[in-house]
Amino acid sequence: MIRKMRREEIPVCVEILRKSFQTVADEFGLTKENSPHFVAFAACDERFIKQLDEQHRPMFVYEKDGVLCGYYNLLMQDNNECELGSLSVLPEYRHNGIGKELLMHALDQARKAGCKTLNLSIVEENQVLRKWYESYGAEHLYTKKIDFFAFTCGYMKFSL
Repeated sequence: MIRKMRREEIPVCVEILRKSFQTVADEFGLTKENSPHFVAFAACDERFIKQLDEQHRPMFVYEKDGVLCGYYNLLMQDNNECELGSLSVLPEYRHNGIGKELLMHALDQARKAGCKTLNLSIVEENQVLRKWYESYGAEHLYTKKIDFFAFTCGYMKFSL
């Protein structure tokens, strides 16, 4: 079941992000030293609070049998666009359609908010993830190398 995140669930959601993105970090050799701003290392209660209170991001969780096992947020942008943030599923819950449900929910929420485009970024080297998003209609736009990441950022969008 997908529902809005409750404030008191922030610490659990921080752990979902850390654990979920750690598998990517492990696969691509990312560490706190070479990519300190990568989600696996940068997720914290304070960042969630800022995103919730200052940026007013809608935040959603996936709950299965009383366990929070998935998460995403939306950042509203200019020009009827929004950004998909930190879509994640705990490793032990992957390959059961939860990621797809979260993505479809995010696309629906973006449409309901009046967005015409849903933007997202990925670790470009993660071609499995890129192909996964493309299989649902995402268009790959460009890549960019950022100094504080040991990977290339890939930028994609869904036209809604």
